Amino acid sequence: MTRVVQPLWKALGSSFSALFVAFFVLASSCLAQAATYRDADVAEGFYKTVFGAEIKALSWGSQTNRVKKYVTPVKVWIDNRARLNRLKTVRQFVSDLPRFIPGLEIRMARNSKDANFRIYIVDAEDYATTVQTEVFNNQKMRVPGQCIVRVLSRRSGIMRSDAVIVSDQGLSLFRRCMVEEILQGLGPVNDNESLTFSVFNDLTTYDHFTKYDRMILNMLYNPSVKPGMTLRQVKPLTPDLLQYARQIIGEK
Repeated sequence: MTRVVQPLWKALGSSFSALFVAFFVLASSCLAQAATYRDADVAEGFYKTVFGAEIKALSWGSQTNRVKKYVTPVKVWIDNRARLNRLKTVRQFVSDLPRFIPGLEIRMARNSKDANFRIYIVDAEDYATTVQTEVFNNQKMRVPGQCIVRVLSRRSGIMRSDAVIVSDQGLSLFRRCMVEEILQGLGPVNDNESLTFSVFNDLTTYDHFTKYDRMILNMLYNPSVKPGMTLRQVKPLTPDLLQYARQIIGEK
């Protein structure tokens, strides 16, 4: 959720290692789109992303280990403050989400005051200040990474999300941050390094909405899953949630 995405080869000591990593990333990306994932693997990813939070101290409080999701329409306001204007890209991604997640009602807000999900696109030099002033109202806080999302949630559902994404540090980083922060702003706020085929893992390099993550979001936005539910309450629903998600993505 908050990150500085660096090329993996910088952490390795030889050209052979670099080539191996490049091959592995490419192969993993292809497999992520082609694979039919085991129910157990998808369920584990759902549990790990929905129950928990990457930065507990910043946002989620007592709702960390409970389901977080919108039950009211998500109304998005995009505020481009960057010299490199990527407003069109973000707007297109948001507009496409109902096609991938039929249970999600999301649309563009008429103005910033009407929005419950605000997305700020900024230059790197303005990132920390924007997070401090627009999101947390705390000018002394230490701001991590190059993109961040804050989710304010009660047991009745998510009240508000705010994401800040840097525009001028390359297209790959921008797209990576855009996809993860917006999706996490919808509820699956936790990262986990075991999720090989997910954008919710700082060790992967996906910059698109993967098939694996589509299953997680569709499980979350199944009407049977209510905000405030615990893992113990959700587990018995898992077989039906998996079947529903597979139908949505075209797997029977």
